[in-house]
Amino acid sequence: MKDKIGFSMGSLLKTKNVIDFSSKIDELEHIDSLWIPETWGREAFSILGAMTQVTKRVKLGTSIINIYSRTPATIAMGAISIDNLSNNRMIIGLGASTAAIVENLHGFKYNNPINRMKEYIQSLKLLTQSKENIDYNGKIVKIKNFKILEKSTSVIPIYIAAVNKKMILTGSKYADGLLFYLRPIDEIKNLLHDLKRQFKIKSFLVLITSVSNKEPQKARERAAKTLAFYISVGKVYYNFLLKTEYKLEVEKIYKEYHNHGLESSVKNITSKMLDNFVVYGSVNDCNYQIKRFINTGIDLPILQINPIEDKNEEMNYKDFLEL
Repeated sequence: MKDKIGFSMGSLLKTKNVIDFSSKIDELEHIDSLWIPETWGREAFSILGAMTQVTKRVKLGTSIINIYSRTPATIAMGAISIDNLSNNRMIIGLGASTAAIVENLHGFKYNNPINRMKEYIQSLKLLTQSKENIDYNGKIVKIKNFKILEKSTSVIPIYIAAVNKKMILTGSKYADGLLFYLRPIDEIKNLLHDLKRQFKIKSFLVLITSVSNKEPQKARERAAKTLAFYISVGKVYYNFLLKTEYKLEVEKIYKEYHNHGLESSVKNITSKMLDNFVVYGSVNDCNYQIKRFINTGIDLPILQINPIEDKNEEMNYKDFLEL
């Protein structure tokens, strides 16, 4: 029997690829959920709406939408709509995003992410569950004597992306689950051990994944590029990873990326880093690596799809169906 896994539809896939992949993967019983990220590419709820029409079983989540560019009310309306379209398969995945995206793309001031997250979780639970008008008077979120007209027939779970200790604590206290990303395997094992002693909360781990039976070396290169990109593109993961055993490598990757670009920065990704952060190679290689991450105690590994190009310069994601 295969281990339960989820998939995050990475930005390398075209929208039509996402819908095609969703329809095929829904038939596989060990696939728990499909997740749509949102940064400066696809809009999450519209894609999830399309996915509800080609799937019947898998859960559907946002991983993640930020807590600045939408109000809790607009998130609640979107989530309830998807939950009803999908017959109660919606999961809300929230994140603080980054100052660059929030301020430079959306034009909002990036401040108070911890308190904002707490208020978003609390108000979203009220908005998605209450049949009566609600009041919420937070420092950031204000709702006065209102309710969402459309209701879900189930409780929609809320997961939050957490990097630092304060956000992990906030999620553990108020959310239904935590979403982790870019954490080395030993660190996640120790973190989960401590978390499970204090809280009854589910923990999902999003893993950069690239698989190819025909060209496993290309899959390795693709995974390395994605890892270097996320280390370098913003300060959130960079600052966190400076506190790990990979401090020197991370500094080199970041510096090289900003001085000479992605291709140059990838040279500083070691095999040890790849083995401890990502899933890559042939289907057999990937299944072995997935098992290693499951053994850390994570409740669900979510594989971020990073396909390689085929000879026609199309993204080949078919091997992901074998995981």
